[in-house]
Amino acid sequence: MKLKKTVVMVGMMGAGKTAVGRAVAAKLGVPFLDSDAEIEAASNMTIAEIFARDGEAFFRKKEAQVIDRLLENEICVLSTGGGAFLAEGNRDTISEKGVALWLDADLDLLWERVRHKDTRPLLRTPDPLATLTEIYNTRVPVYELAELSVKANPDFAIEDMADRVIDALGQRPDVLEG
Repeated sequence: MKLKKTVVMVGMMGAGKTAVGRAVAAKLGVPFLDSDAEIEAASNMTIAEIFARDGEAFFRKKEAQVIDRLLENEICVLSTGGGAFLAEGNRDTISEKGVALWLDADLDLLWERVRHKDTRPLLRTPDPLATLTEIYNTRVPVYELAELSVKANPDFAIEDMADRVIDALGQRPDVLEG
């Protein structure tokens, strides 16, 4: 199989974009990149530290620059932060230079995955479940704009989800050949 354009994993925090993206990249023999990891490496700060020091607007500007740069490089699987796809400019860039694939995880699954982590700056609120629910309800209509989607299943291992993603990509000969 030959990947013909970069696959950009989009979706909520906790949907599995990084874990599934890594597995997809390994199965297809292409590099895996993570826009959040690239931002952290470039700034020598965590995403949470950037949010705390510079605010979300600053972070989103840097995120857009990094996504654009990463999409200029070789074809790969690229995982993005949960908010990246919300920006119309990022959606346009992803559509022009790659293909967006939404990992569609339901709210219960997301909460199960993120509730014990303190690395999610947007969930540092008095009621993180209510915050997650609000974010979810706001973002899902935007994620639905992705060209491809794969429903996350809590019973599936990462490898199973990767196979489902590859099956979805295979429906698009302009994205995955063979």
